[in-house]
Amino acid sequence: MSLSVQFLSLLAMIGTGIGAGASMDLIGTGIDAAGKRSIIRKYAVLLEVIGWIIVGCASFYILFLVRDGAWRMYDPVAQICGMLLYASIFHRPFRFFGRLLNMLLIKPVWFVILFIIRVISGIFRLLFKILLFLLKPFFYLYDIIYESLFKNSEK
Repeated sequence: MSLSVQFLSLLAMIGTGIGAGASMDLIGTGIDAAGKRSIIRKYAVLLEVIGWIIVGCASFYILFLVRDGAWRMYDPVAQICGMLLYASIFHRPFRFFGRLLNMLLIKPVWFVILFIIRVISGIFRLLFKILLFLLKPFFYLYDIIYESLFKNSEK
């Protein structure tokens, strides 16, 4: 194995460590943002385990692409270095871009979806009120007939 391949695999493992740190930070942030009685908070440990399994599979896939899945002793050290690198250097920029993505993409799309839902529910509410208004005379007649029939049967 040449020195360039070893260096590339070392960089790949540091990159997977950075990705693992970012994904675990994302999962932790999502769990912390969930409400106290949320189902996300209830299954937080399961979500973390699933996250670690996905990170492990992804890092093995990267390792498989770089050097056919051959594992070296410095690979876990490189991944830990990548996680520490994320925690020390990349944490703030990732959070900044996450907030930026949330403000520019997610919130406007969510606003449009909620607006459409509110318009549709408003239309249904209006149709229901119109239907009740049109049926009000029939309800009135039903009450009159019902009272007259059962008042006579009680006597």
